[in-house]
Amino acid sequence: MLVVMDPRSTTEHLDHVVKLLRRMGADSFVLDSAHQKIVEVLPGNGEINRAALESAPMIDRVLDRVEPLLAANRQPGDQTIAVPLGTSGSVGGRKLGIIAGPCSVESESQLLEIAAAVKEAGAVALRGGAFKPRTSPYAFQGHGERGLEMLARAREETGLAIVTEVMRCEHVELVARYADVLQVGSRSMHNTHLLAAVGQQSKPVLLKRGWCGTLEEFLLAAEYIMAGGNRQVILCERGIRTHETYVRNTLSLAIVPEIKRLSTLPIIVDPSHGTGRRHLVAPMSNAAVACGADGLLIEAHPDPSRAWSDGHQSLDLEQFHELMKGLRPFAEACGREV
Repeated sequence: MLVVMDPRSTTEHLDHVVKLLRRMGADSFVLDSAHQKIVEVLPGNGEINRAALESAPMIDRVLDRVEPLLAANRQPGDQTIAVPLGTSGSVGGRKLGIIAGPCSVESESQLLEIAAAVKEAGAVALRGGAFKPRTSPYAFQGHGERGLEMLARAREETGLAIVTEVMRCEHVELVARYADVLQVGSRSMHNTHLLAAVGQQSKPVLLKRGWCGTLEEFLLAAEYIMAGGNRQVILCERGIRTHETYVRNTLSLAIVPEIKRLSTLPIIVDPSHGTGRRHLVAPMSNAAVACGADGLLIEAHPDPSRAWSDGHQSLDLEQFHELMKGLRPFAEACGREV
C-alpha cells in the first residue's frame, strides 16, 4: 500500500502518517523528494484502517498497490510535457523532436560533417556515443571524455543540443558537464542506482526501454528518475527482443499510444535499433509519427559501410535528408511539424 501525500504537505504531515501507521502495527518507508512525498506501508502484524489514513491531513490518495506511474500520471485534459533540448528545440510540442547522429563519435571532422548535415535536414539535436556499451569486450568502447569534447565542439559550431549516453554512476557529473541531455541506454533501464543518479541532475534524461522491459517496468524506471526530483524525462521506444530473428528487435509501436494514454511524458522512437536494418528505418519512422510519437532517434553516418559501430542500421546523410522530407505528410496528417 502507498500513501501519496498532497504536494503542499510538510515534514510534520509525513511524521503524522508514520506515527498513525505505527499505532496500527505497521512499519513504513518514506520517500521525500523535491516534488513528491510518498509513504510505503510495509507488512506488519496490525490491521490497516484505510479510512483513518485517507482522512489524515494532507493525504492525496491511498493506493492498494504500486501503480505503473505516479509523478507523470495523465489526467483528463493534461497535455504532454515539453522537455527542452538545450536551446535548439524540445520534445513534446507540436514540432517533432528529431535527434540524429552516429552511433559512436569517431573523429571531430566526421562529427562536424554529420552535425551540419542533420541540422540542415531539420534535426534539433545531435546524438553520438562517447561511452559505448558493446556486446563484445573487444569492440570499440568509445573515446570517453575526448568524445564528449568533440560533441561540445559540434554544439559550438551548429547550435544543436547534444544527446549522449551515460553508463556508470561515477560518470554522471562528467557527462552532465558536456551534454544537454543524458541518455540512459537499454542495458541500463533496470540500473536503479544510475536512474537515481541522473534523477539528481538538472539536465533532461532520455530513457530507452530495456530490450525485455515491460510497459510497467519502463514507466517505473522513469519514476525512479522523477522521484529524485528530475521531471524532465523523455521516453524512447527502441524495440524489444522476441522470437523474431529477421530484425534486430521487434519495434513495439503499440506502446506509443498507450503511454500517451497513461503518462504526460513525451515518447520518441528509435527505428534504427528497433529494426537493425537500414531500409526499414524510413517506413518505421513514418509509422512512429503516425501513431503519435513526439520525435525520433536516428543513426546517421557519412559512410555507414565504414562506421565503427552499427553501420548496417545507419542511414547515410542523403538518406537521412530524404527521410526528413518523407516525414512531412505524416506529420501534417497528425497535426505536427517537422
